[in-house]
Amino acid sequence: MRRVSLAAIGLLLVFATPTLAQDATVVDPGHYTVEFENDQVRVIRISYGPGEKSVMHEHPDAVAVMLSGGTMRMHFPDGTAEDLESNDGDANWASAVTHLPENIGDGRVEVILVEFKPAPEEGCM
Repeated sequence: MRRVSLAAIGLLLVFATPTLAQDATVVDPGHYTVEFENDQVRVIRISYGPGEKSVMHEHPDAVAVMLSGGTMRMHFPDGTAEDLESNDGDANWASAVTHLPENIGDGRVEVILVEFKPAPEEGCM
């Protein structure tokens, strides 16, 4: 029987773990671009062509403004999925989520996502 080192197992786990809890702009820069960022918010431009799909990633609480709406299927880590319809100009609250988006419509979907950052900790005097 072969012995496998703990280091090899560790590397295997790192590379075999799904892309959960990762920043969309890092794991999928083809669909996600940071337009603005400060200590309170991050504004991301999202663009999916027909049939395009992302990888599993996460977002904090945010507001989504649809520049061009469409039909998206959101896949979740537990294997479930939800189809979402949106119209041009819709603005919606988006609770923190880990998902894998897929454009199942026949047009481009463009979104401005305003992600909220946690308030800074108050220091003691």
